[in-house]
Amino acid sequence: MDRAANRDLVDPELLPLLDTFPAFDLTEEILPLMRGRPARFQVRPEDLARTSLERRTIPGPAGAPEVEVLVYHPKDAAGPLPCILHIHGGGYVAGAAADNEAVHRPLAADLACCIVSVEYRLAPETPFPGAVEDCYAALAWVFANAEALGIDRGRIGLMGESAGGGLAAGLALLARDRGDYRLAFQHLIYPMIDDRTCVTTDPHPYAGAFVWTPQANTFGWRALLGHEPGVDGVSPYAAAARATDVSGLPPTFIATGALDLFLEEDLAYAQRLLRAGVPVELHVYPGAFHGFQWAPEAKVSQTAARDSRAALARALA
Repeated sequence: MDRAANRDLVDPELLPLLDTFPAFDLTEEILPLMRGRPARFQVRPEDLARTSLERRTIPGPAGAPEVEVLVYHPKDAAGPLPCILHIHGGGYVAGAAADNEAVHRPLAADLACCIVSVEYRLAPETPFPGAVEDCYAALAWVFANAEALGIDRGRIGLMGESAGGGLAAGLALLARDRGDYRLAFQHLIYPMIDDRTCVTTDPHPYAGAFVWTPQANTFGWRALLGHEPGVDGVSPYAAAARATDVSGLPPTFIATGALDLFLEEDLAYAQRLLRAGVPVELHVYPGAFHGFQWAPEAKVSQTAARDSRAALARALA
């Protein structure tokens, strides 16, 4: 894939961000560096003053370790509050719940909601189904402790970006199929939901040249699944696009970039949801690659943030 040619398609305001991402192959040797990166944004003092953060250790899946969750509450908000169960991104192999503190604090304050962020186990050390079961344990804990947390059980939904969006989509399927919890919404930002993208014979000619590339995608899926991606028998709770039935899922928000590797798998999933009678709000941002919101000053990033915030406000209402 010609990065130089594809660069002409990038929104000019995103080019300075793009220049901070050198081309590299994702390997197990690089993982420690990837996991050790500091959070991209710093928490603002005014957001610290408006919110509280409590770290909790909760029961994990049966026979598995406990799970840490970060619980954000807006100060001076009258309950019971709606709740977002958030799942961080990182290609299934990196990332941490704390990386999103600078985003979660103002979001909790502005939308008057509780946010619970899950510190799930990463691949390849913990392959599927470890991560999604950790997230299910967190969902179960939120529902079981709703009164103590000041949460309205009727307004609990899922949110995630990239691999976090993939885990949120898999968790929505798992919650539907187990029948224990009814979700109010799923909010998916360029979700990583189809391992078959790694083996397609007709790859998109322009998507995936930057940040999260086909090589990185294959590494992430191989780490999660414990085998090569694209083979038969992959669980829909690992790759939500594998689900044969997507009916009965909660109202869904999907957003992606026109240059994101996940563009076509996300579009296809949105179409399948719509054909199954699931309400869907879909956005595709021109000139945007994976992680483009890390340039918050760009107009396309501001548009995406506005669309996401407005959709969450409606879903939480």
